[in-house]
Amino acid sequence: MNYMPGTASLIEDIDKKHLVLLRDGRTLIGFLRSIDQFANLVLHQTVERIHVGKKYGDIPRGIFIVRGENVVLLGEIDLEKESDTVLKQVSIEEILEEQRVQQQAKLEAEKAKLQALKERGLSIPKTDVLDEY
Repeated sequence: MNYMPGTASLIEDIDKKHLVLLRDGRTLIGFLRSIDQFANLVLHQTVERIHVGKKYGDIPRGIFIVRGENVVLLGEIDLEKESDTVLKQVSIEEILEEQRVQQQAKLEAEKAKLQALKERGLSIPKTDVLDEY
């Protein structure tokens, strides 16, 4: 197998099922249909997978175009091992509710942390939205 630099090495992965982790934390699963020199991706039969604890839900997204600079991780899914998981698949509504509850708990914990720091005379500067990435 010859080495191909850059995104050219992904040519052999066309039409295979991949997991893509995006910069904003979303996880996409779909068939890689196209890629260019900037690592822009076209995924087909894409689902957005949301994990909460030991549960997950898949939201169908169809054809998905991903700008290369937003890709953190790209990996081929082994179709034989895909069903071997300890996670339980639940409905879209249930996973979205679980995600909302998890985010609310995280927000409340952050508020409690800031309050405790404030009581001790410390403060954490507010982060700019752009600093998250």
